[in-house]
Amino acid sequence: MNMPPRHVLRQMPSGIWVLGCVSLLMDISSEMIHSLLPLFMVTTLGAGTIAVGIVEGLAESLALVVKVFSGTLSDYLGKRKGLALCGYALGALTKPLFAMAPDIGTLLTARLLDRVGKGVRGAPRDALVADIAPPHLRGAAFGLRQSLDTVGAFLGPLLAVGLMLLWADDFRAVFWVAVIPGMMAVALLLFGIQEPEARPTTQRTNPITRDNFARLGSAYWWIVGIGALFTLARFSEAFLVLRAQQGGIPIAFIPLVMVAMNLVYACSAYPFGKLSDRMNHKALLAGGLLVLVAADLVLAMNDHWSVVLGGVALWGVHMGMTQGLLATMVADVAPADLRGTAYGCFNLACGLAMLVASVLAGFLWDRFDASFTFYAGALFSLLAIVGTLFSPVAQPRRPG
Repeated sequence: MNMPPRHVLRQMPSGIWVLGCVSLLMDISSEMIHSLLPLFMVTTLGAGTIAVGIVEGLAESLALVVKVFSGTLSDYLGKRKGLALCGYALGALTKPLFAMAPDIGTLLTARLLDRVGKGVRGAPRDALVADIAPPHLRGAAFGLRQSLDTVGAFLGPLLAVGLMLLWADDFRAVFWVAVIPGMMAVALLLFGIQEPEARPTTQRTNPITRDNFARLGSAYWWIVGIGALFTLARFSEAFLVLRAQQGGIPIAFIPLVMVAMNLVYACSAYPFGKLSDRMNHKALLAGGLLVLVAADLVLAMNDHWSVVLGGVALWGVHMGMTQGLLATMVADVAPADLRGTAYGCFNLACGLAMLVASVLAGFLWDRFDASFTFYAGALFSLLAIVGTLFSPVAQPRRPG
């Protein structure tokens, strides 16, 4: 994995490293479950592809929608850590529900509660990163946290593969083990980070007002629109797992698909985050969308494992190019006292788009063919490129 230069390492605040390690541990816990969940739903609980799309769409969109409330609340309170801690704790406490789920209804409940936890912690955590990081290192800070987060996202499926082989495809036993790193993440956040002091204010005010929305500015709302269109193009990664299953890969080895994707993602997130501090944001985002088009077209070709692996690798590159970049773009245009609200509104729009995208992906997959799902993703990616290139978002000037 490409690591940051030593001088950047020395400048990076310790809080960024702690937040990255917290994300790493929670992603190990979550991905041990999520890399197996589509297969668990289809093979053990007897769910169909549309049901997988609905569950994943509802879960991921709920996480993004909840962020608008947690982000706004963090702005109102002037505190980020407490809300982030509650979100991580809820995520950790829902893990046993997956191991005990007897039917699709119980599993949906567990998935929704888990994603509520993600939603509660997401916007305050991103705002905390923006609060801690110096402006000239902001892109690198988001990239580093995302890179550490993604290390956990490929270690989790790797552990899932090993345990599935060891325990003869016992999904529930693997889900129980996932509880441990989740609890470790909560403990590290509780004891490992000191939140910066908020700037004193005379009184607390409601961040969700017409005046505050106007303060966010047109450039911010363009980013929101681009992010929503982008999310339509990037439906749930559960469909990558199901594509691998079509190729006849043994169940125990299918999580390796997510290992490959997240390994590429982890290796690319920091370098592209650092590049975003020097390169035009619109050009870099458009490049990431072009890579997503390529990934969709490759995955649409056929389900042979080598083709699927190539498409998944391209998917990982596009994630590394764009995920930290979008967070950085929001931080650059939003006022400091409205960052939580800004991330919340951004994720609200993306959450609604994710619900539509995942349900549509499941419908196309079930009624037509898997290829139609990925061709639709490529089409939305091209539309997002047009929106990006014609947006009025300007590159911010930064010191250093």
